[in-house]
Amino acid sequence: MLPTLDKNLFVPEHLLGKVFGMEGLRVVREEIADGRWTTRAAIARRLCIRLGWHSPGGAPALMSARVALLRLHRGGLVTLPPPRGCDPNRQRLKARRMSAKLPEPPALEAQPLEARFDELDGLCVVPVQSGPELALHNALLERYHYLGYSSMAGAQIRYLVRWRGEVLCALSFGACAWRLAAREEFIGWSEAQRRARLHLVVNNSRFLILPRVRCSNLGSGVLALCARRIAGDFAQRYGYAPVLLETFVEERRFAGTVYRAAGWTPAGMTLGRGRNGTHQQSLPRKRIWLRPLGKDFRKVLCAPLDETSAKGAQGS
Repeated sequence: MLPTLDKNLFVPEHLLGKVFGMEGLRVVREEIADGRWTTRAAIARRLCIRLGWHSPGGAPALMSARVALLRLHRGGLVTLPPPRGCDPNRQRLKARRMSAKLPEPPALEAQPLEARFDELDGLCVVPVQSGPELALHNALLERYHYLGYSSMAGAQIRYLVRWRGEVLCALSFGACAWRLAAREEFIGWSEAQRRARLHLVVNNSRFLILPRVRCSNLGSGVLALCARRIAGDFAQRYGYAPVLLETFVEERRFAGTVYRAAGWTPAGMTLGRGRNGTHQQSLPRKRIWLRPLGKDFRKVLCAPLDETSAKGAQGS
């Protein structure tokens, strides 16, 4: 028998941008109590079916459902089955172990690479999805980026930038911030339009230039190359094309010069509550930078919603 839901419980009305509330919590508890689903992955699949959680491309939003279940579990609202055969912090530990075991790339042992961007003939931006290239990408971020490696939920694209076989840069693009006052003002969309089309905004969560690389204009040049191809890469992988990029720059560390040189626009500051506004403690405030991927980005994001889309947006 399911325990009675306490009406005084704090249950989020929306979870990772999806409608949730008391009804969503009831569904999750039903699936856990069913007994047939003994793994967290299986419960996430059932959650996608019962609540209609799908990516804009139509696939079940399994990663988002997994993250949502973990938040409910950590908040004491549900009790999930234990993770299978691994430590609860397995993702973090896995990344650490992966980084520790990664052999030092030969290029990092060589002399510094000093050149201008226009001298790097044959420079290529390569999307990575799985296997050794993904392991290399994540390990480089863990080792050399000041924020380290962090897994991402939802639609995402990772790139390695290579020149003559050597890796020069690593970048990650994924889900954007749930709400940003400065971004919403920049776009000029309504609340319903924001809820319906938030997936068309993508966040550049990591940008690493390896320490040995000292190439003038490389940062802005690489960002420009990514901006040219990312819409097509998303369309091929997920079935839709984003129209706006965002990122956050901690100004105590960086001036954002490469973003400005690559055509990004500064648009206010964050409030220091994290990308999804969930942190209670104060985090470093960061400058918000935005990069439209086409002149008609506002036309796409602010287009009138049809009746079906408007109703869905009101409840999401």
